[in-house]
Amino acid sequence: MKTHFFPLVFLLIFSLAQGLNPTCDIQDHGSNLQVFHVYSPCSPFKPSKPLSWEEDVLQTLAKDQARVQFLSSLVAKKSVVPIASGRQIVQSPTYIVKANIGTPPQTMLMAMDTSSDSALVPCTGCIGCSSTAFDFAKSTTFKTLGCQAAQCKQVPNPTCGGSACAFNMTYGGSTIAGNLSQDTITLATDPIPNYTFGCLQKTAGSSVPPQGVLGLGRGPLSLLSQSQNLYQSTFSYCLPSIRSPNFSGSLRLGPSGQPVRIKYTPLLKNPRRPSLYYVNLIGIRVGRRIVDIPPSAIAFNPSTGAGTIIDSGTVFTRLVEPAYVAVRDAFRRRVRVANVTSLGGFDTCYSVPINAPTITFMFSGMNVTLPQENLLLHSTAGSITCLAMASAPALNVIANMQQQNHRVVFDVPNSRVGVARERCS
Repeated sequence: MKTHFFPLVFLLIFSLAQGLNPTCDIQDHGSNLQVFHVYSPCSPFKPSKPLSWEEDVLQTLAKDQARVQFLSSLVAKKSVVPIASGRQIVQSPTYIVKANIGTPPQTMLMAMDTSSDSALVPCTGCIGCSSTAFDFAKSTTFKTLGCQAAQCKQVPNPTCGGSACAFNMTYGGSTIAGNLSQDTITLATDPIPNYTFGCLQKTAGSSVPPQGVLGLGRGPLSLLSQSQNLYQSTFSYCLPSIRSPNFSGSLRLGPSGQPVRIKYTPLLKNPRRPSLYYVNLIGIRVGRRIVDIPPSAIAFNPSTGAGTIIDSGTVFTRLVEPAYVAVRDAFRRRVRVANVTSLGGFDTCYSVPINAPTITFMFSGMNVTLPQENLLLHSTAGSITCLAMASAPALNVIANMQQQNHRVVFDVPNSRVGVARERCS
């Protein structure tokens, strides 16, 4: 196993009792779940005190940068992580869905993450976790997996001092410890019995947030793998714009109800990072002109892991430096405003109104043209506008701001991903 058990955009797992607005408690139906932005009026995780626009951008950039650096580090070295199927946690939750765990069900809010595999749940008694936790003692269907369980064999370094399959991992200056466990998880109206997840017992250090994970990656302990009979390894999401008043999108599980008229691009397989959704980015247009990008900057390289992934957890799209500089310079030339300023990690900002070109990501078999709402950040007062992209060390990441108001379909059996414009909010 060369994937890891802990996610990058980890699942925000909290009970609705922690402040979810009751008017937002609309029942999910069928295999469709509502998706909320973490700062939406329907989220209990929005800041207690409203941040200024600049503070919000800088804070998001800082968290985003940590995630991108970790994603990039994954492609630069071999995987040596003590737990299978998932990834170490970087604090950057963005979109949350509602799930029910246990019998009787305990309602949680989970941040969805396409770049991780597994569920990681803070459990009652966890030292260093959030005050909100899954009370496994109240669930009649909960069980802890023993060392003889097949799932435990996917863990490279399990600890089997007692009867439980325990794990313990280091992340930066932090450690996470817990037990591999199972319980029923219900998404919308679909119960998935015996769902395997990590029941957290201890977290230490500031690197690891005291939350959890619901991975939508391709690994053996991901939602797709554990619900294969139910959803046939197919799902789609439509992420709402943070500008929309309702902040509500959808996560659609299974092949039923997926769009018929949609273009696809093949998913690529990286044996060293099998759960990441790699695609073949072959070029980028600014306006109608194809940007001159060194081929090596966007080429897929399975031996190093370089290339392009689609990720639900990174907020702002990142391109490796040669690609980013070429796109940025082409954008600046089209805007034709001499006075370019910066804000945090954004180096292309303007303090006057601009007429921005579209940017088109060209994939094998599919082009995705992004309008201004997917490209520009505007300050509340409208006095500052920034191109919402930045450079990355080793990996191109198509991030969630650029995916907003698009239906993104992950069809794993046919090894393809499709994108179509859709009003999600």
